[in-house]
Amino acid sequence: MTTSTLKRGAAPPKRKPTPARKREPATVALPVNAAVLRRNVIRISLVAAVSLVALTLAGIPQRLWTQFIHNTADAGFEIRHVEVTGAKESDRLPIYEAVLSGDTNAMLTADLGAIRARLLALPWVADVSVARRLPDTLAIQVTERRPVALWQHRRRFTAIDITGQSLTGTDLKRFASLPVVVGAGANTRVREVLALTASAPTLAPQVDAAVLVGGRRWDLKFKTGETLALPDTPAAARAAYRKFARMEAALADDQKLLGGRFERFDMRLPGQMTVRGPAVAQALESAAKAAATAAAAAAKAQKPTTI
Repeated sequence: MTTSTLKRGAAPPKRKPTPARKREPATVALPVNAAVLRRNVIRISLVAAVSLVALTLAGIPQRLWTQFIHNTADAGFEIRHVEVTGAKESDRLPIYEAVLSGDTNAMLTADLGAIRARLLALPWVADVSVARRLPDTLAIQVTERRPVALWQHRRRFTAIDITGQSLTGTDLKRFASLPVVVGAGANTRVREVLALTASAPTLAPQVDAAVLVGGRRWDLKFKTGETLALPDTPAAARAAYRKFARMEAALADDQKLLGGRFERFDMRLPGQMTVRGPAVAQALESAAKAAATAAAAAAKAQKPTTI
């Protein structure tokens, strides 16, 4: 038998703690039938779909969206300012109308794509960007078309750009220095005729107008009144025009083709030029007189001398 002696005032010996027993989980897994679960999911989905349809038919989502738009507008998110840059020729009123003619002026719901499409339909607008500047400003950056010619059709003049787009028919005095293209469809071929005249830079400043004949070829009208008829194809027309420019540059000042001595030069046929005008008649008359004088001299020379 083992004995232990406790001293007076000594602390009793410590006992080792009893380890806690692990508790078993109180839940028990129940068997789940996959078919039942699938039917329940389908039922819940159908109920949700029917509820959504009912809410939509009642107009609740639309009313909530409309209320949201009104709330944002009341909070200051509404189009109140339109800043336009780059519009020098364009009238401002059509720009403002294009911006503000949408379904709503609420800033957060404004359709920027639709606004841009309406702005691109304006005559002077070549490109445009539309951006929001919260809370209440739309910034419009316009790139305008550049007038390159005046188009005369049915006695009416219109400024056009390089694509043939009509820009304006009013206040055209400021465009008086631009070349003129004349005739139905001439506006859509303005790039072609500008390239033609530019191929002979020394002659280009003297061209006053280009007339599209039969929708096929060009007659060039010079500022001094003459007409140059060119071939049908662009390459042949360019070659004839450049040849005419070289001839004009090579002549002395008192023998120039341009300046009133002639009326029309026809270079439609390759390798030849038909000329019409007062100088032609004078040349023919002089040639006839010279021929008559020469014939008389020849006849006199052939007459026998009597002794």
